[in-house]
Amino acid sequence: MNAPDLIIGLMTGTSLDGVDAVLVDMASGMPELRQTAYLPYPAELRAELLALHVSGADELHRAALLSRQLAQRYADAIDLLLEKAATAAGKIRAIGCHGQTIRHEPQQGYTIQLNNPALLAELCGITVVADFRSRDIAAGGEGAPLVPAFHAARFGDPHLRRVILNIGGIANVTDLQPGKPVRGFDCGPGNMLLDAWTQRHLGQAYDSQGAWATTGKILPELLDRLLEHPFFRLSPPKSCGREQFNLEWLASLLDQNESPADVQATLLAMTATSIQRAILDCCSGTEEILVCGGGAHNTALLGMLADLLPHIRIHSTSALGLPPDWVEAVAFAWLAWRTLQGQTGNLPEVTGARGARLLGAIYPA
Repeated sequence: MNAPDLIIGLMTGTSLDGVDAVLVDMASGMPELRQTAYLPYPAELRAELLALHVSGADELHRAALLSRQLAQRYADAIDLLLEKAATAAGKIRAIGCHGQTIRHEPQQGYTIQLNNPALLAELCGITVVADFRSRDIAAGGEGAPLVPAFHAARFGDPHLRRVILNIGGIANVTDLQPGKPVRGFDCGPGNMLLDAWTQRHLGQAYDSQGAWATTGKILPELLDRLLEHPFFRLSPPKSCGREQFNLEWLASLLDQNESPADVQATLLAMTATSIQRAILDCCSGTEEILVCGGGAHNTALLGMLADLLPHIRIHSTSALGLPPDWVEAVAFAWLAWRTLQGQTGNLPEVTGARGARLLGAIYPA
C-alpha cells in the first residue's frame, strides 16, 4: 500500500461566495477525497471583490490589500479543513490554490486571479502551487477552462459519450467522446446573474433551488435579447466572465417595466438555453450529462434542462462518487500534484494554446 500523498485544493469561483477546500490523497495518481470544508466570504470582502471587477480609484493598492485578505481567508479555510481531518500541516505535500478571478482578458493577453501565495505558504507552512492560468495564456490559450483535463481523467468512459457540465458563476462543458480529443469551453452565465439579481431584489445570496424563478414567467422578447450576446455566437475555444455578463449589461436590455420575478425566470431560461445550444451544437450525440458546481442544487434549472434535452440522461457527479460541490477544488489539487510531478495540466484542444504546458508557480514552504 502506497504512503499517503496529501494535497489540498482551494477554489474560489466567479460566484464570490467563499472558499471551497478539499483534502485529497494522490497516492494512486487519482484523487481520493479525504475531507472537505467551506468558509464563506464576509459580506465586506465580497463587496470589495465585486467592486474591483471594474476600474476605479487606487485599484492596484486595493488589489494588493485584498490579496493579503484572501491569503488569510485561505489559511483559515485550511485550518478548518485540517482540524476536521485531524491531520497536521506537516503531513501535507502542497496546496493548489486557484485564486480569485477579478479580470479575465485572454484576447488582451492577461488574466488576474487575486492571491498572495507567498503569504499563504508562510501562514500555513505548506508549499503552494498557484497562478495556473497564466502559462496557458502566454502560450496563446484562453487560460480557461482548465478543469476539463481532470474531468477526462476522472469521468471519462471508453464506451459512453459523456458531458461534464459545471454550473458555477459561469457554466462550462467538457465533451468526453470516446476515441476523440477532449473538448471544453464556457457556454455562458451559470449562477452569476441569477445570484446578482436575487441579491438585488431579495437581499439573499442566491435563489435556493430556483424557487423564486418558478414564481415568474419567461419573457420571450427579453430572452431573445439576452441570447443575442455575441459571446453565444463564438465557436470554441472560448471563455467568459463578468466582463461580458453583468447587471449593467442586463439593465441595458430591460425596459424597466418587467417584474423582478419574471426577469429571474428569464435569466434561468437563458442559462438553460445556452447550455442546451452548446451541447446540441458542439456535443451532438451526448448520452449522459454529469452536473457539478452550485447549479447542481438548482432543481428548477435542472428540470428545465431535462425538458430541453429529453433524450440525454442527467445526473450529478455524485453518481460517479464525487459530490458536485467539490469537483473544482479537487481538480486544482490534482493540477497542483501534476505540476509537482512535472506533468502538463492544460489541454490545447480546449484552451487553444500552442501546446501542452506545465502550469502554475511553486512557492516552497
